[in-house]
Amino acid sequence: MSDRPKNVVILGSTGSIGESALKVARDLPDRMRVIGLAANRSSEKLANQVAEWGVKEGCLADSTLLNDFKSRLPAGVTAHTGEEGLVEMATLPEADLVLIAIVGTAGLRPALAAIEAGKDIAVASKEILVMAGEAVMTAAREKGVRVLPVDSEHNAIFQCLEGRKATDVSRLILTASGGPFRKKPVAELADVTVEQALNHPTWEMGPKITIDSATLFNKGLEMIEARWLFDVEMDRVDVIVHPQSIVHSMVEFIDGSVLAQLSVNDMCFPIQYAVTWPARVANSLRPLDFAELARLEFEAPRWDDFPALRLAQRAGTVGGTLPAVMNAANEIAVAKFLENSLRFPKIWETVEETMDAHDVIDHPKLDEILAADAWAREFASGQLT
Repeated sequence: MSDRPKNVVILGSTGSIGESALKVARDLPDRMRVIGLAANRSSEKLANQVAEWGVKEGCLADSTLLNDFKSRLPAGVTAHTGEEGLVEMATLPEADLVLIAIVGTAGLRPALAAIEAGKDIAVASKEILVMAGEAVMTAAREKGVRVLPVDSEHNAIFQCLEGRKATDVSRLILTASGGPFRKKPVAELADVTVEQALNHPTWEMGPKITIDSATLFNKGLEMIEARWLFDVEMDRVDVIVHPQSIVHSMVEFIDGSVLAQLSVNDMCFPIQYAVTWPARVANSLRPLDFAELARLEFEAPRWDDFPALRLAQRAGTVGGTLPAVMNAANEIAVAKFLENSLRFPKIWETVEETMDAHDVIDHPKLDEILAADAWAREFASGQLT
């Protein structure tokens, strides 16, 4: 074990994952040293974080707010901006680990740049592996760097698989809370409101990922992530609804045994393990009290009523540019729903229509992935005008 803390750059430090990562750094100063922070538009909040943590590098992705950001920074801090700024942050020479928690596609180029620079990456942004899982994992293998999962589900699988042979694994089982509409009759889904969809039963998250949890697209994206992170076929990635969100995922082995990872539903747990891996480190987080658990429930997801899982399974099986298209169309549809200009079931319909219209490119390069993403956004937007 190194005798110094791990130098960490956090891309997306003002969001919920970024704030949880800073909690971990505060709790474990001898293990994690924050050396760079980046955000999209939260100029004041990012500047306050830069000042609090004493970092010398900060990046505000939205260049229109750069002057405001600079005016708030302490003396001696280098301000970066735009996609190039995110790439510069991801490749800081002293960085050991880059935590990528940027919502949307903006984290893709920084992730690939970090890998190219020989940095381990901790991935919280689903879009990176959904859009470019093949490219990212191939590059990581070639450079000998690690792609560490931050999502609670994938981090759980990562823990369950440690020391196990890939040939011993039968299937990966992702758990899902089921979202706020788990028990709602399908006939009533057309009338759900934005406020209802944002009322997640177990996790506090940003609006986009909360809607994805309600549609189950969040779990669909995670299925594709798992396919690439753990190098398994899509038909070996399964989903089970677990409303308590205590069992974060499970691995079933060929002998019928199942290993599960359990903890209180706090994102600090998976973030800490991604940062401190392979070590386990004592912390101030609340441990699980089994005496307090009344019961742990499991049920099959409603595949027909919530088509996101089926669409994700299709996208992950076909591969190529189709996962990027699915992701982009979903982002457009969710944005429209959040504006109160789209009914809830139309999110699924828009994604499927966009996927059906796409000519898939196999083994795409980065520019082809981004072109497919742009095409899907334009097509989906056209369907909704």
